[in-house]
Amino acid sequence: MINNHIEVLIERYPQLIECRESIQAAYDILKEAYTKDCKLLVCGNGGSASDSEHIVGELMKEFKLKREVYHDQAEAMQHIDPELGGILAKHLQGALPAIALTGHSSLTTAFMNDSNPELIFAQQVNGYGKSGDIFLGISTSGNSRNVLFAAVAAKAKGLKVIGLTGQKPCKLAQLADVCIQVPETDTYKIQELHLPVYHCLCMMLEEHFFGTQQ
Repeated sequence: MINNHIEVLIERYPQLIECRESIQAAYDILKEAYTKDCKLLVCGNGGSASDSEHIVGELMKEFKLKREVYHDQAEAMQHIDPELGGILAKHLQGALPAIALTGHSSLTTAFMNDSNPELIFAQQVNGYGKSGDIFLGISTSGNSRNVLFAAVAAKAKGLKVIGLTGQKPCKLAQLADVCIQVPETDTYKIQELHLPVYHCLCMMLEEHFFGTQQ
């Protein structure tokens, strides 16, 4: 089922066949990190900022599959308070921890006012990031400096770096452990292919970690 998601993706978007290996490699890195209870930090600018939030939404709650909380967690919540814990046990959903670095307006505006605005994502990586975590930088050009600064900060702290870019040679591809470079050069066309790619990754991760509940 996991590999089938990539096959379906390529069937629907044949031009992504050249990204097959990088998508698989990105999935493997994410799966290993989540197996070790690590987290994902993700950022981008403009439309890529929206994509960052979108990815977090798919990972932090149910996407296509039901994600019941684990039995021990449900029992613990009901032991603390039978009424409130019972509601939590019934409605909470399993999550794959992910943080979009594109929000946090008070932190962002304070840091941009006091320091170098291009370093805002790097500052959050410095605060949130732990060795074993994953940094996902989304940039249609692959050369957005605030994303590049964050990638360098991430690697220095022991995070693996995944890039999601367009076809042109770029700095992010040089910094990343894996870079998914979709075969387009116009910004809007790149963004149109980024969405099915990260949907595929999210479905693969959900299938691996929550598919056995079905």
